[in-house]
Amino acid sequence: MFKGSIVAIVTPFKKRKVDEKALCNLIEWHIKQGTNAIVPCGTTGESATLDYDEHIRVIELTVKTVNKRVPVIAGTGANATDETIMITKKAEKVGADAALLVSPYYNKPTQEGIYRHYKEVAKSTGLPLVLYNVPGRTAVNILPSTVARLAEIKNIVAIKEATGDMKQVSEVIRLCGDRISVISGDDFTTLTLLALGGTGVISVSANVAPKDVSDMCAAWHQGNIEKARKLHFKLEPLNASMFIETNPIPAKTALAMMGKIKEEFRLPLCEMSDANKDKLKKVLKDYGLI
Repeated sequence: MFKGSIVAIVTPFKKRKVDEKALCNLIEWHIKQGTNAIVPCGTTGESATLDYDEHIRVIELTVKTVNKRVPVIAGTGANATDETIMITKKAEKVGADAALLVSPYYNKPTQEGIYRHYKEVAKSTGLPLVLYNVPGRTAVNILPSTVARLAEIKNIVAIKEATGDMKQVSEVIRLCGDRISVISGDDFTTLTLLALGGTGVISVSANVAPKDVSDMCAAWHQGNIEKARKLHFKLEPLNASMFIETNPIPAKTALAMMGKIKEEFRLPLCEMSDANKDKLKKVLKDYGLI
């Protein structure tokens, strides 16, 4: 259902509030650059430090600005099932096209608990749902066998795989076939995942180089393997730079250097160290972004 370059868009701040003008400008830029879908309020959007009103407002503003030109996949996951249902219902009400649901974090549920969590959310909404497996942040892996069970639920349509483990990705695709789309959650794995049968990427790097990420995915789907490989290698240093500190600190710092947003975060996230900022600046200069 979801294909190509899907940006996990940052949430710009200005004087401790959401910078709505900057967010709208970013969305317009992404659409012009060929981004295929937009995820507001994901990890990269600092969802963990948005209050409920801000969270829904960012989704609503994204939906209105996009105006059906590309899908909006709202980040609505939480570690409590009732809270996840509440946020997902609100996202549905304001017009999101789908929801991205991070697996419950901190609680460390069993595989059965993960299954029941997603099943309850799926029952509560008509939205297509994208599972989000990122054990580096949640402390629990959604095993391929659990994904296969969840793929039987009609409105669970995709999974964002951010384990970095291609063996696991391969097993998910083998077990689920075409019942679920598999999307990369790590920019460095995108091309490999596409080769295994995945459909695209929910990308951090697309925040700063949207055209190249989109073109790489499009080239692969068009059968232009050589172009896709060239773009993969071009993007490699940029992909690495996006994680020299905790995401989304490098992405937002890069966008500030590019003049697109203010360099502002919410605690406990803070500005980059000077040494890492220098490294990031060099990558951006070498890439031609600044």
